[in-house]
Amino acid sequence: MYGLLHRLAQQDNTVRGGFIHIPYLPEQAINHPGAPSMAAQTVILALEMAITIALRTEQDLRLIGGATH
Repeated sequence: MYGLLHRLAQQDNTVRGGFIHIPYLPEQAINHPGAPSMAAQTVILALEMAITIALRTEQDLRLIGGATH
């Protein structure tokens, strides 16, 4: 992912890339106590919405977030 984002940042910005982290499915979460989970249909709906919005949005916001260490 970092390699992709680095390469895209070096190019002409006609192609965008990103990463969407999704939680375990409930049947997977059974093996990971305390881990978040979400039903497959909810994940699918959320991904469809995210992709639709990304395709309709012409200019991305440049925001820095997350922990730095």
